[in-house]
Amino acid sequence: MKKYKLTKEVKEEHGRKLYRIKALIDFGNVKKGEKGGFIEKEENLSQENNAWVSGNAQVYDDARVSGNAQVYDDARVSGNAWVSGNAYISDNACVSGNARVSGNAQVYDDARVSDNAWVSGNAYISDNACVSGNAWVYDDARVSDNARVYGNAWVYGVACVYGDAWVSDNARVYGNARVYGNARVFGNAWIYGNLKIKGGRFFYTKLKSETIERIENDEEYETLCINPELGEFIIVRKRTKRQES
Repeated sequence: MKKYKLTKEVKEEHGRKLYRIKALIDFGNVKKGEKGGFIEKEENLSQENNAWVSGNAQVYDDARVSGNAQVYDDARVSGNAWVSGNAYISDNACVSGNARVSGNAQVYDDARVSDNAWVSGNAYISDNACVSGNAWVYDDARVSDNARVYGNAWVYGVACVYGDAWVSDNARVYGNARVYGNARVFGNAWIYGNLKIKGGRFFYTKLKSETIERIENDEEYETLCINPELGEFIIVRKRTKRQES
């Protein structure tokens, strides 16, 4: 038995027709006859379990909401995004691209999850925070304010990234770590334990036995490295036609 149907109430969004849904039976906290949000097609919202789209929320393209997930208020789920488990997407939050939000994760306020990013476990993404690229945020991690997590970065444990902080590339922030202010954590940096990073740039985590060396690029710049192997600089001269003959 179907739990909802598409009604004749239609709105246009990016050239697509979205239909308000209406419950056909009681399920979860939804009562028979209750109107929900807008979807483009039945494939956007599972007919099983307690998944629901309510308020003025919109789900379209090939996006899918399943399990007991809830999308409500003015939230949007689009592209090939999946929202599943007990996840909540609310307020003006957007989940797009190939993003995945699952478990008990929540994305709310004006937060964005996009590209191939994954948010799972009990993670919260809020305020104007953005999680994108191939980033993962999971466990009990929090990303809030104007923070950005992108690239191949992971934030997990009970770590928090907030303020105007950025975590990117292959960086890892976990444990009880806090990254905030204008801090930038990138490259192969690992911030963990009880570290609190308020500002500065952190780009590499090394073994204590490794030694950082400096190579001068020119009068203004130098490169920091570990175990550098430098080749010999050879000048290659182009042969002229006279030399070839």
